[in-house]
Amino acid sequence: MAVIYDLRLVSLAVLMLVSQLDSASAAVRVFGLYARDLTGDPFGNFPDPYVKVWCGSSFGGQTEFHKDNNNPTWSAQFNFPNCKPYENLELEVWDKDLNFDDHLGTCTTWVKNGSFSVTCHLDSGSLFFKYELKQ
Repeated sequence: MAVIYDLRLVSLAVLMLVSQLDSASAAVRVFGLYARDLTGDPFGNFPDPYVKVWCGSSFGGQTEFHKDNNNPTWSAQFNFPNCKPYENLELEVWDKDLNFDDHLGTCTTWVKNGSFSVTCHLDSGSLFFKYELKQ
């Protein structure tokens, strides 16, 4: 009977350890995206901007595009449940076109623990966003 009781204690200890390891995984959330003074085509047209987001090698998706808007605000949030400190957080700003989308710039930052507001100066205009890393 004592052996069964000891096995239960060992099993409980292993389960507690595994739950601690799982809760130690990092999670990154990217939100509050907006841009200012973007320029699109060389013909002076306003861009139709959208943003693609990566953390490490994980692609989080992209925002919707805003037609003819050089000062867009996006409500999208991106969650990366397995992104860790010191991985690259990369945001690319694009101008949607009929044939080929134009790349307006890339913002890259190292992920750090905590909450941050980031300003990124692009080829034309600036991108602003917030991210938080919770461990």
